[in-house]
Amino acid sequence: MRKFHNILYVTNGTFDETEGLKQALKLAGSNRTTLHVLLVYPGLPKNQQEYTKTYEKYLTEQVNAALQETRVMLNMEHDRVSFHMVQGGGDIPPAIHVIRHVLRNAHDLVIKEAEPRKSGKGFRSIDMTLLRKCPCPVWLARPVTGSRGDTHVAVAVDPENREEAERALSLRLLELSRSMADNLGGSLSILSCWDYAFEQFLRYKAWTNVSEDELGHNIEETETDHFALLNTLIDDSGIGTAHQVHHMRGGPDTLIPEFVEKQGVDILVMGTVARTGIIGFLIGNTAENIVTEISCSLMALKPAGFTSPVKAY
Repeated sequence: MRKFHNILYVTNGTFDETEGLKQALKLAGSNRTTLHVLLVYPGLPKNQQEYTKTYEKYLTEQVNAALQETRVMLNMEHDRVSFHMVQGGGDIPPAIHVIRHVLRNAHDLVIKEAEPRKSGKGFRSIDMTLLRKCPCPVWLARPVTGSRGDTHVAVAVDPENREEAERALSLRLLELSRSMADNLGGSLSILSCWDYAFEQFLRYKAWTNVSEDELGHNIEETETDHFALLNTLIDDSGIGTAHQVHHMRGGPDTLIPEFVEKQGVDILVMGTVARTGIIGFLIGNTAENIVTEISCSLMALKPAGFTSPVKAY
């Protein structure tokens, strides 16, 4: 898998996080690096401060027990784990504590179990804040339904890049998804959506003189040009040919969640920031619509040059 040198696993120590720990330990092992574990926990009420040390001891034991259980599950006898604790609560949300820790310690990947949701789809507040504001890639883990060899990784890319940073991000997405599929012994699907934005306008405006033949030619030409750009992007990424390309007509915020559900995608890899050059530019509308509708794990990347609005200190 693409090399990560400073991986941070985030936990609150209060619910089952086996899947996230499995993925974090396996990834740290394959990258031959130390896994840093950050426990962010809420502070106790003022009238219960006397139990703080007992509470912290309990949480620490919970995390260590989960680590040991996961090591046994993965048959990992030796791994390097560095453990840190940060007390949350007060006026600072837990996600901000995490982002500050990332900035202070130059982590290049955050792995976290996705917060449970009754609907099973989308992500809760802390996860969405990480997607919006964390400067490094964020992997929000959910259970993988298939066994090793059946894991389905999908990556969403747009070959119509307006800036060089967007093209560079698309190449990183392809490279990372390829290495994830290889590391998990699974399959890779490349998703890209296109459309002809002027079809409805040209087809239903009586005063236009565009024939059905000309309109059909324009639509076909748009599809062909977009597909050619996509193939060029894939070729330039150097990921080889062991993948399936799904060139879909329509809006990505509708088609990608539908594909994820119908095709049993386990991990979706995608970019989450619409533009570069703006400090803390929020998650793009299309990306936001996609992540609120998926029930699989998510690996989210931001373009080079993204600056978090959160300060290290």
